[in-house]
Amino acid sequence: MPSYNPEFKEQTVRKMMPPYNQSVAHLSREIGVSEPTLYAWKKQFQTRGFVVPAKPSSPDRWDARAKLAAVIQTASMNEAERSTYCREHGLYPEQLEAWKEAFEGMDAGGHPADKAQLTAERKKSRKLEKELLRKERALAEVAALLTLSKKAQAIWGTSEDD
Repeated sequence: MPSYNPEFKEQTVRKMMPPYNQSVAHLSREIGVSEPTLYAWKKQFQTRGFVVPAKPSSPDRWDARAKLAAVIQTASMNEAERSTYCREHGLYPEQLEAWKEAFEGMDAGGHPADKAQLTAERKKSRKLEKELLRKERALAEVAALLTLSKKAQAIWGTSEDD
């Protein structure tokens, strides 16, 4: 298993960041490093505070962690430095301000739902929808049988055996 020096890793991850925005698949073919390795490097740099967006194509599609990292990195910058940072990362200063306001406006007491909780809620919702559909079908079947029995009684009358 080959080992790569930290400078090579950093240069490669920087190619995934704005303004280059190269895809992992493209970089993998270009430099000969497997995609899972590139994803691991990308994750390492994200945990160290670098802005490596999950979806580099559009800054509005960045995940919350990358947006927060960008807001924190630019918080102490003056206007010229912030503009340079924005150009390097394919952002607009207005986007940074909007993200900052969004983070400031978040309810401090509220906890974001984690993935496991969301998954459990989705499963519960699907189960309830299936049950509702089953009950609707059963109700439609009963209504059809009732209508048919009424029509049969109207046509043939009540039987003498009853």
